[in-house]
Amino acid sequence: MGEDHRSPVLTDPVTETQVGAEGCERTMAPMGTIRTVEELEALYDAPVPTSVIKEIDHLTDLHRAYVEASPFVVVATSGPGGLDCSPRGDPAGFVEVVDERTLLLPDRRGNNRLDTLRNIVVDPRIALLFLVPGVGMTLRVNGTAVLSTDAALRQRLAVGDKLPTTVVVVTAQSVYTQCPKALIRSKLWDPSRHRDPSELPSAGELLEAITNGEFDGKSHDAAYPERLRQTIY
Repeated sequence: MGEDHRSPVLTDPVTETQVGAEGCERTMAPMGTIRTVEELEALYDAPVPTSVIKEIDHLTDLHRAYVEASPFVVVATSGPGGLDCSPRGDPAGFVEVVDERTLLLPDRRGNNRLDTLRNIVVDPRIALLFLVPGVGMTLRVNGTAVLSTDAALRQRLAVGDKLPTTVVVVTAQSVYTQCPKALIRSKLWDPSRHRDPSELPSAGELLEAITNGEFDGKSHDAAYPERLRQTIY
């Protein structure tokens, strides 16, 4: 047989990324990739019974207590551009429970990217995760949403004379609490674990780095407190 002159191929044992002599990479699936639900389920025990029976299709008064105590909710949506997960916060109870299936979420002033709102317009699916400071249990509400500009709804959710531009009207389809293990493991509410903002890059520093120094990060950071004061609502 003649000598094989093909370029040697090296494979990364973790990602199965193949690198030829020419330096080109061909990324394959990671080793041990799970490809079917059956393969996944074979790795785990059956669901804990309470994790199944706790899920219902509406909010009870007990669930409502979590919504009314929460000053912070994470909102997940999906659209043509992909997925989005966005934080929303205000004084506790800012998300109003109208009835056992309906919640109102005001859209406060932001950066006008409108990622969440654009998604809702084209894909109504939504997921909410409510957190209550100091409490390990969280509340999950999945369902659908529409955007409303109804004047009465906007006035109902105003802060002083500042009205939200739109209101996200959520129809609950799945409601259940999440056990506190993640928050316990992370020690999220432990003040001794809280970091000082100065230990991490600021928004200005990130922008300056991304633009290779074209953006004035120091001026941006210096002006932010006043900008925040003027635009918080």
